[in-house]
Amino acid sequence: MAGKLDGKRILILATNGFEQSELEVPRDKLKEAGAKVDVVSPEKGEIKGWDKKDWGRAVKVDKALAEAKVDDYDAIVLPGGQMNPDTLRAEPMAVKLVKDFYNSGKPVAAICHGPWLLIEAGIAKGLKMTSYKSIKTDVVNAGAHWEDAAVVTDKGLVTSRNPGDLDAFCAKIIEEVREGKHERRAA
Repeated sequence: MAGKLDGKRILILATNGFEQSELEVPRDKLKEAGAKVDVVSPEKGEIKGWDKKDWGRAVKVDKALAEAKVDDYDAIVLPGGQMNPDTLRAEPMAVKLVKDFYNSGKPVAAICHGPWLLIEAGIAKGLKMTSYKSIKTDVVNAGAHWEDAAVVTDKGLVTSRNPGDLDAFCAKIIEEVREGKHERRAA
């Protein structure tokens, strides 16, 4: 995988309560593929993960949300966990950033409960998606076509269900970033 994403920059948007593996595995695999990866958050310093049933490890925040610009990156990754996307979807700057990435045509990847941000940004309607099973109804009610698959891709929007799908999720993100921009309707 090394070198596949040389020169590419990926933004991972997260806050406290992100699912530990859903941030760390994509971050590490994207770096292994040659990308520069920034963890972006409303908080500065560090954010703390949720590791299955309890608080996990802290992760360094590379850039404050207020400083993040779509033009500086080639893709955005939205880890899940329940708390993380639920908090971020109530943050107008986070929702705007997700919508701006989508409207730019750049790859947008969300796993587990991460699709809540896609719903809040108004970009789920009419697209094929998957998610953690407990938010399937939310995804369907937002107008998406929900599929029970390890990874679902529609016009550069990459979604996966849970940590068990991380290998497929990361491989698809790498493929989409290498392909570049996608034609989309404005959200």
